[in-house]
Amino acid sequence: MSTVRPGVRGRVQRKPVEVDMGFSWGVLNTLVLGVGIAMLVAGYVALSKGSTTLAPVLLVLGYCGLIPTALLIRAKSRVSGE
Repeated sequence: MSTVRPGVRGRVQRKPVEVDMGFSWGVLNTLVLGVGIAMLVAGYVALSKGSTTLAPVLLVLGYCGLIPTALLIRAKSRVSGE
């Protein structure tokens, strides 16, 4: 003998609504991220060679400039009204 809880029977399962947070990843994001990673690699190579001026500049530009920029760039919206 099975029991059915009241209110559960006949309910329609709804899929959760996907909320658009305004984040889109495009070609420009990938390009800027690639340049940022290349700058980090160049900074660490310069650091291993003993550079005390070029390496920190490259690393700071990579970590504080290009990688956050790659995450913050938004594609132009094709939908009007926002």
